[in-house]
Order: sequence, then C-alpha cells, then structure tokens
Amino acid sequence: MSQAVVLYATTLLVYAGVDIMACWGLNLQFGVTGIYNFAFIIFQAAGAYTTGVLTLGPDTANGGFQHYIFGSTWPFPLPILMGGVVAGVLSLLIGLVTLRRLRSDYQAMVMLVLAVIATLVAENLATFVNGDSGLALIPQPLSNQITSVTGYQWWFVAFTAFACLVVYFFVRRITSAPLGRALRAVRDHEYAAAALGKNVASLRLFSFVAGGVIAGISGGILVSFITAWSPGSWLYVETLVLLTAVIVGGMGNNFGVMLGAMLVPVAFNEITRYLPQFGRPGLIDAFQWIVIGSLSMGFLWFRPQGIVPERRRKYKPPAELGVGATGAVGPGAGGPEPATVPDGRL
Repeated sequence: MSQAVVLYATTLLVYAGVDIMACWGLNLQFGVTGIYNFAFIIFQAAGAYTTGVLTLGPDTANGGFQHYIFGSTWPFPLPILMGGVVAGVLSLLIGLVTLRRLRSDYQAMVMLVLAVIATLVAENLATFVNGDSGLALIPQPLSNQITSVTGYQWWFVAFTAFACLVVYFFVRRITSAPLGRALRAVRDHEYAAAALGKNVASLRLFSFVAGGVIAGISGGILVSFITAWSPGSWLYVETLVLLTAVIVGGMGNNFGVMLGAMLVPVAFNEITRYLPQFGRPGLIDAFQWIVIGSLSMGFLWFRPQGIVPERRRKYKPPAELGVGATGAVGPGAGGPEPATVPDGRL
C-alpha cells in the first residue's frame, strides 16, 4: 500500500471518528432530550480554539504573526481535555439563559443567532482568534516522538478510536440508565415529565452541557490533527450536516447516529469530490448543500425514525394488574398489554 493511500485512509478515519463523536453529542441534546441546538458548531469550535492556543504557546512564538489570548504550552492530552471543559462551561452559560425561559422553537432561533454572532466576532476581532485568518502551525501531539509519517497517522487513528470508545460508553451510560428515560420523557412531553416530578430545566441543562463537552473534545482532536483553525471553516451551516446525520441515522439510537455520521459528513462529502466538474465554479459545492437539505426533509417526511430506529424495550406490568376475569395472569387474560419504553441500549 502506497504512502499516499495510507495518508488518505487514515485521514478519512480520523475525520470519521471526530464526526461520530460530534454526532453522539448532538444526538444527546437533540435526539434524546429534544433540544434544537443550531449552535452546536460553536462548542466544537471553542474546543478547537482552546486546544490550539494551549498548544501553540504565547502569541509571540512562530514569528509573532498570530495574535490570540491565553497562549500556553500544555502537555498532551491536557489541551484537548481543557477544550472539552471550556466548551462545557460555554454551553452551561448559554443553557442557563436559553433553556430555562424559552420554548423549543425560540431556543432554536436564539441558538442560530448565537452561532452567527460567534462567527462574526471571531472573524472581526484580530486579537481574539487572529481574526479571519485563524490559527496555524498548531503542533501535533507527540509528533516529535513518532518520526514515521505513516506510523504517526496510524497512531492518531488509534487515539481517535480510543476517544470514540470513551465517548460511546459515556453516552451509553446516560441513555441506558433511568436518567436516559427521564431525558426521553422530557423530549416526548415535558409537561407530563414535570407532573411526574422531573426537573425539566435541570435535565435539559445536563444534556446540553454533556453534549457541549463532547463537542469540545471532538473539536480539540480535529484541530490537533489538521494543525489549523479558522472561523470560516466552522460556520453555523456545519451544524446542519451533523443534524442531518443524526436524522438519517436514527434519532435517539447511538448506533444509528454512528451510521449516519459515516454516511452523511464522511462518505457523502468524499463522493462529491469525484463528481465531474460542470457548470460554473462552485456549483457542485452549492449542490451539496441542496442534497443535505433534501436528505433532512425527506427522512423527516418519509422515515422520521431514521435508518436504525430508536429501540424500545417491552416490559410487563405487575402481575396483579394482569389478572383477568378468569383469574389468569398475563396479557392474554384480559389484562393490559405489555407497554414499550425507549431502550437506549444502542
């Protein structure tokens, strides 16, 4: 296998892992809890920016052509973990303002506006994140210890896979526990959940912050691999790609979301690279967004449960509730049928 093929394959695998983690975080917010977070990309960008400045060192380094704040040199993997912490704090602050007082439709509008404002601020404040130019020459972790190019690529693939496993077990622990059932109750009917004694605002805030932390970690891993960060690459429309992946794969199903992440932002983007050029320049890129929007609308209309629907677990009510007129026990004895609740084990 040639070095070019190895570089292409490993790069694709790293991008797939990053997108899978991001989609799991968004699924925890949107698919499980029902939060319409159109600002998800800014939490991923916050993690990327934090990781970058904590790796680059002071802005006087590398010739001083970049201007940013909080520059330092932290050992791996602390910058990536701190990226998750910063994204979590940012999501906590935004969640305290937007999730407690606003309805879901107003929350969606506020999130979208916040994403636009964040991009404009990042592009126009040169001393904050180096303006529209962004950050460059971010050192890759442990690159001075692994000298082989292909060996380093495979190491980063292994590291990304390990991070995916950690995020998966974290998300699965939430969705398969009673906490996950409470989050789904908030998603399906918040007033009924509140009537049952659930603290709807706290549950939403928890899901929002947990998804924000995952987004920050995924952004930190990505920027450590590509060694650059620019506000123009983290526009609000990028959230729509991840949202489409969640919808296509199956909202609320972790395995389905993983499948959607591999299909929409990874496989679909790669297919468009091999399309023959036609029309004016930029037409294929514009067509790509049209197809992504069509995928979202098509699945929401014809198959809202996605490719892999959210699994539901059957349970039987207490035996005394299944006693029929003949004294027999069970659903066939005139008692209530077994109910179904979301499983969340996948």
